[in-house]
Amino acid sequence: MKINNANLIVFLSIILCLSFTACSSNRQATGSGAIHIQEQGSFSAGGTVVKSEGAFDALKPWNVPQGGQTRHGDHADVFYQIPAKAKKYPMVFLHGYGQSKRSWQTTADGREGFAELFLRKGYGVYLIDQPGRGDAGQTTKPGQISATPDDQTWFTQFRIGLYPNFNEGVQFPKDSTSLNNFYRMMTPNTSNVDEAAIVKAMSAVFDKSGDGILFTHSASGTTGWKTAIKNNHVKAIVSYEPGGFAFPVGEVPEGNRGGAGIPMDEFMKLTKIPIVVYYGDFIPKEETSAASLNFWRTVLATAKQWAKVVNAHGGDVTIVHLPEIGIKGNTHFPMSDLNNTDVAAELTKWLKEKGLDK
Repeated sequence: MKINNANLIVFLSIILCLSFTACSSNRQATGSGAIHIQEQGSFSAGGTVVKSEGAFDALKPWNVPQGGQTRHGDHADVFYQIPAKAKKYPMVFLHGYGQSKRSWQTTADGREGFAELFLRKGYGVYLIDQPGRGDAGQTTKPGQISATPDDQTWFTQFRIGLYPNFNEGVQFPKDSTSLNNFYRMMTPNTSNVDEAAIVKAMSAVFDKSGDGILFTHSASGTTGWKTAIKNNHVKAIVSYEPGGFAFPVGEVPEGNRGGAGIPMDEFMKLTKIPIVVYYGDFIPKEETSAASLNFWRTVLATAKQWAKVVNAHGGDVTIVHLPEIGIKGNTHFPMSDLNNTDVAAELTKWLKEKGLDK
């Protein structure tokens, strides 16, 4: 059959229509309609520049080592989206150990992550890769990336279960595809983790974003406390399963993973903003034979002790152990577990209570 231009246009139109219909159907299955974005973009924040000794000759081939050159690194990489009619305070998301901004963007089984869930609620979102991680891999100090197999270690440490067994009632998808996706979200450090460089870069992020709510996860908890101390644009902190805490000098408990005590005048800055800390399930009340579970038992106890210290100095810290309020089965990743909408709903209540949802 001969196809003329008119028939070809009709044929292509039908194909395009069917394609858009299929995409729309798939999108509605994982979301709740279109999100209207007023502004989006990406930028680098913070960082340093180093220069090598010698002179640079532009006529030499690119693969000949030369001196007299600069290297830009140690910055944060930021992707942001601002919805139409955005709320006053955007959310600034910093990932945990071995993770990147993706841990806030999506889930192991492809559902919406926290960034998108709260974008739908009207909050601007800033997603960060810290210096030496993900899209911010350029550093100024050499490092060595290990290729040692360790998936099962993280499965256990992140309280998905005691490998190869899943925890009973765990809010983590048990299919092989989701587990494969989860492992592929891990990403290495390209240099030794430099807390001071991360805090400097995060402060630079807030200099650009303005006043906002800082979200941290796991290892970034300690970085978050110090970012709030350094930059007054941090108006609240939401921390999921932080591993360490910033105690004042003279009040640091044994075993705290947040380092030595900080000066009281710095610590007092943490008493000026509302802070909420969430922990998931499968943290034992008594010591067990599993080192990973004892680790989290100690961390949760330290978190409660830290809250008492901050609040005793006039602060506003709330510690929420999710199973104690009826939200059960969460791993080390409450923001991406199967019930992350329930976890988000609980946070929404706190945001409203603290007047951060305007």
